[in-house]
Parts: sequence; C-alpha cells; structure tokens
Amino acid sequence: MEGKELTKLFEDGMQSMRMNYYPPCPLPAEVIGLTPRSDSVGLTILLQVNGMDGLQVKKDGIWVPVKPLPDAFIVNIGDILEIQTNGIYRSIEHRATVNSIKERLSIATFHNPALDGEIGPASSLVTEQAPAVYKRVEVQDYVKALFERKLQGKSFLDELRIK
Repeated sequence: MEGKELTKLFEDGMQSMRMNYYPPCPLPAEVIGLTPRSDSVGLTILLQVNGMDGLQVKKDGIWVPVKPLPDAFIVNIGDILEIQTNGIYRSIEHRATVNSIKERLSIATFHNPALDGEIGPASSLVTEQAPAVYKRVEVQDYVKALFERKLQGKSFLDELRIK
C-alpha cells in the first residue's frame, strides 16, 4: 500500500478519546463490561491504566486475555483499516470483562478519516488477481449506518463485504 493513500485517508481526520471505568462486580462471571465487537474506526490506541486484567481478544474462536504491561499501549487495527487494506490487515474482535477484586481503568483514543472522505480498498491493493473485498462508502454514510445499529461482533464490517 502506498503511504500517500493512508495519509490522504487520515490527514484531516477526527480523533476522539474515551475513558472507561469498570467497578468491581460481585458476580463477574455473569456480566460483560463491554459487549464483543470490533472497533469501527481506523486505529485504536489503548492504555490499560491500573494493571487490571479485563481486555480479551477473540483468536480462533476463543477469548484470550490481554495481560496489561506497565507503560505500554495496545494498538488495535479497526474496521476502516481492514477495508483500506482490502483485508490484508484484520480488525480484531474484542470485549471487556469485569472482576470482583478491583476497578479497572482504561483510556482509548480512536483515529478516523475526515467526514467528507471515502472509505474503500486502496487502489494500489486492488488488482485483477486481488479484487476488492469491500464496497466503497462515503465516511458520512458509514458513520450514520454505525449509529443506526447495535455494536455486535464484526456484523457491520460483514455488511460491507462484496459477496
């Protein structure tokens, strides 16, 4: 993929931040902190603040804990980068769990393209041998469609897949 394609997509983009607080829960096996989903953004950078477990990623159909490392960031590929790379880089399905011992804190930043842009496979990655896997969509339409549905797994990304 050519760097200018990635720069064009994100150079005038939007960034947002979310701080998450998960209080201790007396019945952690019966509660999910955040439902399973992939991030609909381009890139997520996450800081697990107080060293408590809780983030899990789905690998080969199994939920695997992501152990917090001191002073380390977790970088998640989001759905927009999966689309832009025509599926070469995959967004990760993840969830947040709670525990009964101590609160969990995390800070996430999300990086997105500008609202007046377009999302689709980078032209340098689409060839006759490797056709587009995803439809092209205006960023405004993508965001509107996101807010009209429930976050659940990778279902929205699957809707953009060319069948």
